[in-house]
Amino acid sequence: EKEIWNREKLSLQKSLKQANAELSKLRAELRSEAFLRELGSDTENAVLRRIYGKYLRAESFRKALIYQKKYLLLLLGGFRECEEATLALIARMGGQPSYTDLEIIPHHSKGFTRFRSAVRVSIAISR
Repeated sequence: EKEIWNREKLSLQKSLKQANAELSKLRAELRSEAFLRELGSDTENAVLRRIYGKYLRAESFRKALIYQKKYLLLLLGGFRECEEATLALIARMGGQPSYTDLEIIPHHSKGFTRFRSAVRVSIAISR
């Protein structure tokens, strides 16, 4: 019953995020349409439209870079944990890395690891 509830919760959260993304997209579209309606057909307005289009492209590019940065930070976090585990294993075999015991590394619950994996898969699919 808990698994069914969790699945339903995840699907509802996912649909909420999609609805929020669509809402923000529609709001931006509405703003741009309202802005273009306020402009006339004069030459100055054509210049303003072109500048506004450049602004929208730059803003979209900036948001894409922020998304990529978050994605890479997520991946690096996973690699860091793997590296710490490897260093701890080498320490137990007699090497001299910074960690000397496997217990130093925080172990996450199975559910947390599954959730993190699901998030990484969904991010990879959406990219």
